[in-house]
Amino acid sequence: MGLTYLHTMIRVKDLGKAMAFFELLGLKETRRYDSEAGRFSLIFLAPPGQEDAPIELTYNWDGDDELPSDSRHFGHLAYGVDNIYEVCQRLQDSGVVINRPPRDGHMAFVRSPDNISVELLQNGESLAPAEPWSSMENTGHW
Repeated sequence: MGLTYLHTMIRVKDLGKAMAFFELLGLKETRRYDSEAGRFSLIFLAPPGQEDAPIELTYNWDGDDELPSDSRHFGHLAYGVDNIYEVCQRLQDSGVVINRPPRDGHMAFVRSPDNISVELLQNGESLAPAEPWSSMENTGHW
């Protein structure tokens, strides 16, 4: 028996905002478990066709005051995208800050509503540099 990847768990404060963010990235809900007794929900999301590589959003119904203010110690999630400029534009149009713009046509970083760092990488070859991304400065940290 070998090692099998199961999921990456992310604790979230606002389930609606977290779901909207990850759905905006293109992830789809694959399953959900609601525990009335434990007063929590587990929502699994994955890219279409990659249901075996999910993230698990853990939401405590009565709130979660123990979340750290900066989740950088976690590292980051990484997703390959077919057009990094289109994805970043869609995110930006929806109010997501592009912390590290895709100046190189290859890599960008954003943060989820719960401050989880998400790396976006261009599938295949890097796209040619294009504005407004080429001259956009970094914002915050990633």
